[in-house]
Amino acid sequence: MRIISGIQPTNVVTLGNYLGAMRNFVLMQDEFKDADIIVFIADLHSITVPQERQQLKKNIKTLAALYIAVGLDPSRCHIFIQSEVPSHAELSFVLECQSYIGEMERMIQFKEKSKKEGASVTTGLLTYPCLMAADILLYDSNLVPVGEDQTQHVELTRDLAERFNAKYGNTFTVPEAYISKQGARIMSLQDPEKKMSKSDPNPKGYITLLDDINEVKNKIRRAITDSLGIVKYDEVNQKGLSNLMTIYSLLSGLSLKDIEKKYEGLGYKEFKEDLANIVGDELKKIQSKYNEIINSKELDEVLDEGREYATKLATKKIDKVYKKIGLGRH
Repeated sequence: MRIISGIQPTNVVTLGNYLGAMRNFVLMQDEFKDADIIVFIADLHSITVPQERQQLKKNIKTLAALYIAVGLDPSRCHIFIQSEVPSHAELSFVLECQSYIGEMERMIQFKEKSKKEGASVTTGLLTYPCLMAADILLYDSNLVPVGEDQTQHVELTRDLAERFNAKYGNTFTVPEAYISKQGARIMSLQDPEKKMSKSDPNPKGYITLLDDINEVKNKIRRAITDSLGIVKYDEVNQKGLSNLMTIYSLLSGLSLKDIEKKYEGLGYKEFKEDLANIVGDELKKIQSKYNEIINSKELDEVLDEGREYATKLATKKIDKVYKKIGLGRH
């Protein structure tokens, strides 16, 4: 079995990114002990919108170091940078030629961003689901860990794989989406109607993995809750508190019911103070490992090994695809 996933290096990684995706990569190492796990930095995806060159380079390196800092074990998985394996872009164009404009225009993220940006929306944003499909199909991936908002892209990948296989013969493994029970959609600390994001104009709404620990704790203490004063999970009437309880549950291992019992008769102050310490302790561990590896020789060695491993698999697959279509001299 092979599992593949990646994250864009467009911004500093938030607590939401960690709990919704990165932490699940780590948990998969134990859940699927015999699986071949591939995790990449999706830097080609990031350029569908304008990026500042030096900042992008810094973000790529930071994300690579954070993969290891949060617990990915290079002896149990392969980590590489997407743009260092040219087959991703090559297969993406092949899949563009197998897909339809209508399919691309129906993708939720394109629909949302094109409404905001109008005629200035890039062609890359329209076709990037084909690049995402290439990321998956190049490696005959069986499982693709995604959030619920990304399942549409895996469905498109399945459609493209089946379409290509029907036209040219068995070529691609048809993957399945894998939504971890441990994952969660973490919302803004100041507006629980919105997903936690580094692009939030209110810096109190998000926490990044590299934030100052005291600042992190203060953001938790000042997080929006409600006037009810009862620690109870209620996504309708207590959205802010429920968001904090989700974070608490994921980091502590306690169920939501256990948390309710623990704080029965107590107010939000005690709950928030404990959560602030839980989040702070988690980030201390991550930051310690990050600082150890960010400028180390080990990081380059990990990325070199990942690139070589991915290139070997991807080159074999793209050669097969070209032969099936009839490209090249041989």
